[in-house]
Amino acid sequence: MITAIQIVLSVVLLFGCFFILVGALGLVKLSTFFKRLHAPTKASTLGVGCVLVSSVAYHIFLGQDPQPRELLITIFLFITAPISAHLMAKAALSLLMETRPTLPGNERAEDEQLPPPEPVREKVVEATDDVYTSNESKR
Repeated sequence: MITAIQIVLSVVLLFGCFFILVGALGLVKLSTFFKRLHAPTKASTLGVGCVLVSSVAYHIFLGQDPQPRELLITIFLFITAPISAHLMAKAALSLLMETRPTLPGNERAEDEQLPPPEPVREKVVEATDDVYTSNESKR
């Protein structure tokens, strides 16, 4: 019985590590912003969730109380990951990334649909003759 529980926990841990690896590779290898957003939020959430579930199950199997930090990490992860992905996707859609012109000479920027850089506008302050004449007249 003990060996069966250890095998099950090992399989869940390996399953979680596989999904963490898939999420990390998806973040590095995928081409567009929305594909990159999908890989870590879905795969890594499942992977980290499996690792934490196997850790909690291991502590229960040993007869110890589950660590509160493991439970808090699990709750925090499952609440924040979908919310942050949703907000990043809405921000990208509000920028209308697909309609922005691409940067010249940068093929990767075209593939990633990056917005063009904002032009730097300097404020020019022009001196008027009134300021100088009023100061000269007071002397």
